[in-house]
Amino acid sequence: MGYSQFLNMVPECYLVLILLVVFFIDVFTSHRSENHHEVFGGLTIGMMLILPFRIAFLSEPAEAFGGMYVATQAANVMKVILSIGTVIVLIMAEPWLKNEAQRNRGEFYMLVLSTLLGMFIMTSSGNFLLFFLGLETASVPMACLVAFDKFKKKSAEGAAKYILTATFSSGVMLYGLSFVYGSAGTLYFDDVAQRIAYFAEYKTQLPMLIMGLVFFFSGLGFKLSLVPFHFWTADTYEGAPTPVTGYLSVVSKGAAAFALMTILMKAFAPLTEYWEYMLYIVIVLSITVANLFAIRQKELKRFMAFSSISQAGYIMLAVIGSSQVGMAALMYYVLVYVVANMAVFTVISTVEQNNHGTTMMSSYDGLYQTNPKLAFLMTLALFSLAGIPPFAGMFSKFFVFMAAAQQGSFWAYFVVFIALINTVVSLYYYLLIVKAMYIKQTDSPLPMFTTEVSTRTALVVCTLGIVLFGICSCIYDYLFAASAL
Repeated sequence: MGYSQFLNMVPECYLVLILLVVFFIDVFTSHRSENHHEVFGGLTIGMMLILPFRIAFLSEPAEAFGGMYVATQAANVMKVILSIGTVIVLIMAEPWLKNEAQRNRGEFYMLVLSTLLGMFIMTSSGNFLLFFLGLETASVPMACLVAFDKFKKKSAEGAAKYILTATFSSGVMLYGLSFVYGSAGTLYFDDVAQRIAYFAEYKTQLPMLIMGLVFFFSGLGFKLSLVPFHFWTADTYEGAPTPVTGYLSVVSKGAAAFALMTILMKAFAPLTEYWEYMLYIVIVLSITVANLFAIRQKELKRFMAFSSISQAGYIMLAVIGSSQVGMAALMYYVLVYVVANMAVFTVISTVEQNNHGTTMMSSYDGLYQTNPKLAFLMTLALFSLAGIPPFAGMFSKFFVFMAAAQQGSFWAYFVVFIALINTVVSLYYYLLIVKAMYIKQTDSPLPMFTTEVSTRTALVVCTLGIVLFGICSCIYDYLFAASAL
């Protein structure tokens, strides 16, 4: 193996280059001037803006290291979506970095980019070993991001719960992979599928493989915060800085969902009849339990935590289809979820910084009276998350319902029916925030304030995505075509 194989890993190599540039700028330049921080932030965001366009021109599939790294067109499209989400996070984090974490700006950038590098490796892995390395590369820096406000009690508590849960889930996943390797004698996805098909034909070693599948799915279920693996989510979301919470709920979840679907379709395809029933149970529990708990929340970041658990259940509907339609629906759902959820977290971060760090839902009472534009954009994002037409969220839910229904079994139709009912429930609790902003009266509403240029930029980008992604059918057509490879 020569070093020339790294040339097939263009997105990862470019991301490492950005990391090195950020590292040397942070180490060898002065942190005292405000101008330095503005230039530093602008340079990092500028380099990251090039990344999605650079990946978009990679049309040919590529392999490296004997098939451990496999970059399909679908994986490249997913990397573009993850890069877009990361750029939005970096933009919306600027006011927070400027006011509260100015001296740690370089550390924040390096941790975010390191996490994104791990997600890139996850999406392009063709081997369980490389997948696990990518997963840990994404998880460890994420724990540091959750604990970034190290002097706040809730931040330390959330980080402790996240790292302990991540460690436990990684151990469970490795235990499952040991069963897979012990039975199949290989960790390559394609080879594992061939061995499983052989064992299924001759009815041998299937119990050990099924056990490995269950443990692997359980470990990745923690990363996706699916029920019943979700107990860390609310405390971690509440304790983490709001930009980090947005990053954790959107970009991290999208990468894990894509990787899970890829592995189930490639490595565990001969065991479809087994993992489909696991998905049915997990989807129904995730959507239903999360919706019921979201109604009871009074703190907005905890509220969005249960919302993200519910959204993860909807994303898993696309996995049921396990086809080209399902892959396209998953990528489209993640793309729409990125812009809608990041719009909500941008508003939450802005209100938090102008309300003495408070993120209680009561802070939004009468917001429309003093900050009508912010309230309006928040409403659009919430309507998209709820799946109300004509916003893009309605189309994303339609496509995942369609992908699941194409499976054709009674239980698939039943799960889609339960998901449709829960859509009505989710509409109710999203409207609670809209009610607080427009209808509830208070003697002391949040005063009028001006937003930073970076905040307005992030909100404009997200709002355009919420509106245009549902109108421009060419976007879904492009994702569908990319899913064929």
